[in-house]
Amino acid sequence: MSTENAGSTENAGSGSARKDITVVHLMRHGEVHNPDGVLYGRRTGFSLSELGRQMADRVAEHLEKRDITHVVASPLERAQETAAPIAKSHSLALATDERLIEAANVFEGKTFGVGDGALRKPENWKHLTNPFKPSWGEPYVEQVVRMVSALDAAKDAARGHEAVCVSHQLPIWIVRSFVERRRLWHDPRKRQCTLASLTSFTYQGDRIVSVGYSEPARDLVPAHLLAGAKPVKGKSKAFGA
Repeated sequence: MSTENAGSTENAGSGSARKDITVVHLMRHGEVHNPDGVLYGRRTGFSLSELGRQMADRVAEHLEKRDITHVVASPLERAQETAAPIAKSHSLALATDERLIEAANVFEGKTFGVGDGALRKPENWKHLTNPFKPSWGEPYVEQVVRMVSALDAAKDAARGHEAVCVSHQLPIWIVRSFVERRRLWHDPRKRQCTLASLTSFTYQGDRIVSVGYSEPARDLVPAHLLAGAKPVKGKSKAFGA
């Protein structure tokens, strides 16, 4: 299996084999209106910011001429709002899949800013005992199971065409790590999954043959939220989780 530009099928075969090529784009939602910089997790009531809506529109434009036949999103507002322009541009009904939801996290509603976040409080340290599971939220293995299942369902719904699934950073990164045979525990600052990015899985039949990654709205993403950006006091990474 190879990693290449998102949605490329050049190495997936030709002739009759190409007819059974399906691409599932796993998209992260756009920027969220979150003035307090909390980790919103599965909490409801967090919608896209104006910039986030611009990101969603940008990706919809980027995918406008692709062979999209199925669009599905996490039930959370930010994912639904990100997916809506894509579904509209292809005259498709927007489906919802609970399996695409954000990972559960005991720190939901708390801030993680440099020097002023929840991790400074001793009462929260009990949740940090096992970074390999992890102890503070939904086990990585459980995320893999539900995300692989959601990808398979989207692949079946769009077989021979392309699908878009709008989800959230952590579950997207975890399922990609699993497919690419990397360890699941990791440094969150190094996830290659920026806002409104596309992680694209190309299937030949029912087998994933390549994984691609692209950032159609990269120029709209605040610098402190890009992968590998250094923490900035007062600006939490949770702002774009």
